[in-house]
Amino acid sequence: MRPETPADHAVIRSLIEAAFRDAEHSDQSEVAIVEGLREAVAMTLSLVAVDEDGGILGHIAFSAVEVESGEGGWYGLGPVAVWPQLQRRGIGAALVTDGLRRLKEQGANGCVLLGDPAFYARFGFRSDPALTYRGLPARYVQRLVIAPPAPSGEITYHPAFEAAA
Repeated sequence: MRPETPADHAVIRSLIEAAFRDAEHSDQSEVAIVEGLREAVAMTLSLVAVDEDGGILGHIAFSAVEVESGEGGWYGLGPVAVWPQLQRRGIGAALVTDGLRRLKEQGANGCVLLGDPAFYARFGFRSDPALTYRGLPARYVQRLVIAPPAPSGEITYHPAFEAAA
C-alpha cells in the first residue's frame, strides 16, 4: 500500500471505471467523485495497492464528512475499487484495513460508509439507525467509532459526491 501520486491518476481512473462498470448499485459517478475530491484537495487519504512490480491493483479514498450532531474528525470511506479480475482476493480488504489504520494514526474519531454490511462488518463497521443518509435504508449506513462518542443525524459528504456520471 502507498499513497497515490499524480502519475497514478490515469490508471486509477481506468481502474474505477472497470470496477464499477457492471455494479448494479453504481450510478457510474465514482470516477467523477474521486476526481472532484482530488481537484478540491478534499481527499484526506488516497491509497493504492500495488504488486511487486509497482502495478496498481486497487484504490481507496477517504474524505472528511460532517454529521448533524456536530462531532468532528469523522471521515467517509469510498469509493474503493479493485480490478474486476482481481476481486475477491483480499485486495479490497487490505485497502480498507490499511486506510483505517492510517486514519487512526491521523487522529480520526471515526469513519462512515454506505455499503454492504456483510463485507464491512469484518472491519468493525455497524449499522446505526441514529445515523442517516438521504433516506437510504439504515442497514447500508454504517459507522466505525474510533474515539467516542458515536455521531447521530444526517451525514453530509463533500460536494464532489454530487458529481454526475
